[in-house]
Amino acid sequence: MRKDRLIHTFSIVACDTKTGEIGVAVASKFLAVGSVVPWAQANVGAVATQSWANTGFGPDGLRLLAEGKTAQETLDLLLAGDEGRDWRQVGVVDRHGNAAAFTGKLCHDYAFHQIGEGFTCQGNLLSGPEVLDAMAISFQYAKGDLADRLLAALIAGDEAGGDKRGRQGAALYVVKERGAYDGHIDRYVDLRVDDHESPTYELKRLLNLHRLYMGETDPAKLRPIEGEVLSELVDHLKRFGLLPGEERPTSYEERVKNALQDYCAVENFDTRWREDNLIDEEILLYMRTK
Repeated sequence: MRKDRLIHTFSIVACDTKTGEIGVAVASKFLAVGSVVPWAQANVGAVATQSWANTGFGPDGLRLLAEGKTAQETLDLLLAGDEGRDWRQVGVVDRHGNAAAFTGKLCHDYAFHQIGEGFTCQGNLLSGPEVLDAMAISFQYAKGDLADRLLAALIAGDEAGGDKRGRQGAALYVVKERGAYDGHIDRYVDLRVDDHESPTYELKRLLNLHRLYMGETDPAKLRPIEGEVLSELVDHLKRFGLLPGEERPTSYEERVKNALQDYCAVENFDTRWREDNLIDEEILLYMRTK
């Protein structure tokens, strides 16, 4: 076995059976770890393949899960006859929330896994068992959707010591049926930090941006474009050069609406743009930061 191909990694694989979200979060001192470890398919399951990673475990595992195999059955079939199994580390979850994991006896210490309800954490060349403990506890008590909880677990593991060689890459991949921003595919959250000194926190920053650009408008945050809201909006649009001239519009007239639409197009707020006389407060909050 080529030890230079070892992917010393900690990851979590999980399924939320209530929402149908399935995903993987991973971090490692390894360039672009997100291109190797995480695999997931909506209504099927997810796989994390690491240590001396057999990348074939990703597509093969998803195929077996799609055929109706449980997480444990899938894991057993992946490892059966694999000459490199002693070097492998794998985590699997199926769409029903069953989880299974394997840590080969030749994975570098500290190496192990921890299985819970609907999830499994695994890692090798960790600073110690506290990494997996922190991940499992954080995942079970974190708030938010599956992406939030996976990332909370990843950060907790990182803060507990993580990969004892250091930090470099991280990734967060969550799927759910028709979860993409346009509703045509199942890729709900697909974020990667390939090379960064603090990859898990950079991943958190990216997830916040993902919520901003791809998230749905909260009806409680809709504001009528009148009064102080209109005045503030006009100030911002003038500051950005989208409402030229000294005259200040006193109503949400067509040229103000057109200027706001232009701004939303430039800043990629397509999912938050509205044709009526309401504005998503998230747009105003963003304008204040610029």
